[in-house]
Amino acid sequence: MRRILILVALGLLFVPGLYAQSEFDHFQVGAYADYFRSNATGTNMFGVGGRFGVSVFPHIKLEAEMAYDFNQVFTEGFQNTSGGSVDFQNTGVRVLHGLFGPKVDLGHRSFRPFVELKGGFLNYSFDMRNADLAQFTSSLSNLRAQNLNGVIMPGGGLEGMLGPVGLRLDVGDEMYFNSGAHHNLKVMFGPFFRF
Repeated sequence: MRRILILVALGLLFVPGLYAQSEFDHFQVGAYADYFRSNATGTNMFGVGGRFGVSVFPHIKLEAEMAYDFNQVFTEGFQNTSGGSVDFQNTGVRVLHGLFGPKVDLGHRSFRPFVELKGGFLNYSFDMRNADLAQFTSSLSNLRAQNLNGVIMPGGGLEGMLGPVGLRLDVGDEMYFNSGAHHNLKVMFGPFFRF
C-alpha cells in the first residue's frame, strides 16, 4: 500500500507539467531541406529530410530525424604506384543521415531558440547511377553493407510558430568517427507541425 501511495504522489508531480504545455506541444512532425558540407570529399551536399519529436518534459523533446543528400559528383585522383602517373575520375557520392536525441527549448514564446545533441549514423555511398526513389530505398536496405559511421551532432537553432505551424532553422557540427573525428557543417531549414 505504501509503494502505491508513493507512485501516485510521484505521478501527480508530473501532471501539472503535462497540462502546463500548450495544446500543440506534445508532438512535432516536420520536413526540411538539408545542407551538408562534407570535409572528407570537399563537396557541398543538398538533400531532404524529415523529423518526428515527442515531448518528454515541458521544454524537452526527443527527436528522430533522417535525411538523404542527393548525388554530388567530385573529382578523385589516383596515383599509379608502378608508373607514377596520376589518373582522375569523377565519383558520385550520396549521404544518408540518421540522428536521434534531445532538443531543449530555451524559451516559451512564438520564437524559441534551442540547443540539441543528437547521435546516430552517417552513410556515404559511392555510385554513378541516377538518384531516384529506387536508389534511396536500396541505400536504406544496404546500410550495413556500405560505409557506415557513428555520428554525434551538437547544434542549435531557432524556431518560429504561429499556432500549430512553424518554421525551424538548425545549425550543427555533424562529427563522424572514422580513424578519428571528422567535423562537417550541417544546416537544416523547413516547416513543422505541432499537435
